[in-house]
Amino acid sequence: MSSSPVSPAASHPFNTFVQVVDAVKEGVVSIETRDRANNRYLDDSFFRYLFPELQKPRTTSFGTGFIIHPRGYILTNQHVIHQAEQVYVKLWNTQQTAADIVWTNHERDLAVLRIHHPKMLKPLKLGSSAETKTGEWVIAIGNPLGFDHTVTVGVISAKNRPLKTAERYYPNVMQTDAAINPGNSGGPLINIHGEVIGVNVAVAQPSQSIGFAIAIDSIKPLIKRFIW
Repeated sequence: MSSSPVSPAASHPFNTFVQVVDAVKEGVVSIETRDRANNRYLDDSFFRYLFPELQKPRTTSFGTGFIIHPRGYILTNQHVIHQAEQVYVKLWNTQQTAADIVWTNHERDLAVLRIHHPKMLKPLKLGSSAETKTGEWVIAIGNPLGFDHTVTVGVISAKNRPLKTAERYYPNVMQTDAAINPGNSGGPLINIHGEVIGVNVAVAQPSQSIGFAIAIDSIKPLIKRFIW
């Protein structure tokens, strides 16, 4: 798939972000998961036998991922697809397609999906989080609240942060002020060279402009068999 034409204003030398986004956008995917809401009565087989017409209401959640291999392997967060009955992926400017979960790591909050696509896909290049500097520009591309391929820009606010949530402990995350919202999880944090330096994972609530990404150097050894 060819890149879209770049306008004269977008091609201005100071508009580096436009060129980076245009180069990487096809490698970012939107993820939609569907599952059944928890209900202790509907979990009871005898209750379902008495009332077979009742079904659990289906819930929909959003997340992001990015292509790591031309044959359809996609990296995202494990919490994006946790307990999902169905997972769908939407590529740039295409319809949704069903995805298979091929690998998960709950402790590291990582998952690899695969879609079967008739064409070779465009993977993103993985950079080095160790070589990044606090204060350098970064770009987050994601699917916040279902608004696919939303682009936000910020800087690396801090590195090597420990982060503890209700379910996990992340020993090494990068902090950024690029806006990250629900639905951005699993998406790439990209440097101005178009390389992935982190996987967006969380935002501090209720504060603003405090987002976190798992450093890519800690991820690469875990997914090396899936990387192009």
